Amino acid sequence: MSTEHQIMDSSLALGRLEIKSPVLRSDSDYCDVNEKNVQDESQFRLNGCLPLGHQVAGHKYGVDKAGILQHPDGTVLKQLQPPPRGCREMQFYSKVYGADSIDPCLQELQRYLPTYHGTWCSPDTPNELFLKLEDVTRRFCKPCIMDVKIGQRSYDPFASQEKREQQIKKYPLMEEIGFLVLGMRVYQTSSDTCEIYDQHYGRNLVKASLRDGLAKFFNNGDGLRKDAIADSIKKVRDILQWFEGQRRFHFYASSLLFVYEGDLSGQTPDTLKTGRGSGGVTENNNHVHIMSDTRVPGMRDCGGECGTVVSHGISTGWEGASTQKQSPQVSLEQGPNGNDTKRPESVEGNPNQQGSETGQGRVEVRMIDFAHVFQSETQDDGYSYGLKNLLLYLQQILDK
Repeated sequence: MSTEHQIMDSSLALGRLEIKSPVLRSDSDYCDVNEKNVQDESQFRLNGCLPLGHQVAGHKYGVDKAGILQHPDGTVLKQLQPPPRGCREMQFYSKVYGADSIDPCLQELQRYLPTYHGTWCSPDTPNELFLKLEDVTRRFCKPCIMDVKIGQRSYDPFASQEKREQQIKKYPLMEEIGFLVLGMRVYQTSSDTCEIYDQHYGRNLVKASLRDGLAKFFNNGDGLRKDAIADSIKKVRDILQWFEGQRRFHFYASSLLFVYEGDLSGQTPDTLKTGRGSGGVTENNNHVHIMSDTRVPGMRDCGGECGTVVSHGISTGWEGASTQKQSPQVSLEQGPNGNDTKRPESVEGNPNQQGSETGQGRVEVRMIDFAHVFQSETQDDGYSYGLKNLLLYLQQILDK
C-alpha cells in the first residue's frame, strides 16, 4: 500500500462553528451554547475527543452531522462529508501529502495546508470516518482567528442550477469582490475576552464597508496590529505566487484560515505546551485556555461513488489516490479517559509551515476546506482574483 494513502485532511485546522448572532458574543455566552449542546450529545464516547472550542465558521459537532472535534493528542478531527464531497477532500489530501510524491508543485503546496495525519474513527462508531489534521492554532496562547472564503464562485462547475442560485443569493458580491469573511474571533487585550463575528457579519459587508469590516480582525481594542497585517500580506502573497504558477487544481468554496497571537503579555508557545503560565494550560487542548478559562466538557465509506467525469478541462477523478481508510504511523498512549489512543508521531506540523514572527506576533495563513477541488490543466483565475483583491484590502488597512 502506497504511503500516499496514509494522508489525512487538514482542513483546518480549525473547526468551524456558526453562531446565530450576526455580530459578537462574549466568550462566556459562547461556552454556554457549546456546553448545552454537548451535554445533549454523545461526544464523550469518542475516546476523549471534544468539540473544537475555537471554531469560527462551518458545521458544529453535535448540531450538524458533520462537525469538528479535537483529539486528545491535540490534532483536529474533521468528519468526512457524504460522497462525493468527503471522498474528494480525502483524495486531495492523499495526493498532496503522498510520501512517494516528488512533484515540486505538491511539495510546495504542503506549506500552505494543515499537516495531514491520515484518517481516524472511534472503535464505537467505526463507520464515522474523520480526517485527522494539524490544529493550526495550538501554538498560540490567545489565537485571533479568521476564516475567509476565496474565489469568485462558491459553487463548483458541477453544481445544480438550484445550488448556484442558492450560493449567489447568500453573497451576491462574491464574483466582484472575490472573497467572503465567514467568521472571526478577535482577542481584546483590555477586557481579556474575545469578540466573535459570525457568517452574517461577513455577508453584510459591502464594498463601502469591507475595508473597515476586515480591519476589525486586526484590532485588539487598543489599536491595529500592523505587525500581524504585514505578516498576513506576506503569506497571502506566497500563496498567490503558488497559484500563478500551478496548472493542477481549481478550488471552489475553499478558505484561508488566518491566525495570529492576541496575547502580547509575555506568554509563549512554550508555556502553552508545558502547562506553565497564568491559565494552567493543558498540553494539547489549548481551546480550554482561550475560552476565558471556562471549561467546555467534553461516515461513511465512499464506496464506488467517486467516479471520474471530465467537463471543460476539469476532472472529478483523482488518479493514484485511494479512498481506503488508512492510519499514519502511531504509538499507543493512555488517554485522559483511560483508553488507549492513537497518537501521530508528531502533531507539530511541517517545519516549513511555521508561522512568521514579528516580536511575539506569530501569524499563520493556511488553506482549508477542499471538498470542491478539481484537477485541471488551466490556471485557477477565480481563486487568484480573490487573493489579489484580498491583498488590496489588506494593504489599504496597513497603509491607513
